[in-house]
Amino acid sequence: QVQLVESGGGLVQPGGSLRLSCAASGFTFSRSAMSWYRQAPGKERELVATVTSAGADTNYADSVKGRFTISRDNAKNTVYLQMNTLKPEDTAVYYCKAGVIRGLNAVAYWGQGTQVTVSS
Repeated sequence: QVQLVESGGGLVQPGGSLRLSCAASGFTFSRSAMSWYRQAPGKERELVATVTSAGADTNYADSVKGRFTISRDNAKNTVYLQMNTLKPEDTAVYYCKAGVIRGLNAVAYWGQGTQVTVSS
């Protein structure tokens, strides 16, 4: 059974930092691309960052480039999102997503989300 458990969210002041973690189990983590998404109240869920299975390549939304860093530790089955210079507009529920290979397809699995609130 695939499980993705996010942690590390909370309340932070503008300009502050947080590090989100997503612990994965139930699939071959080292073969799966991993992503972070976020959803703010009243808005659609949006892609924040993606890292390939070996961690060699990453991709970021323009709104977080230069401030956020996605990384993974395949020995710990964990993906991280380091968020620096946080802004109020970064306030959202952050979700971890795994693209798990099933045959010829990649099936998406989601965590339950962790709330990030940026406010003074």
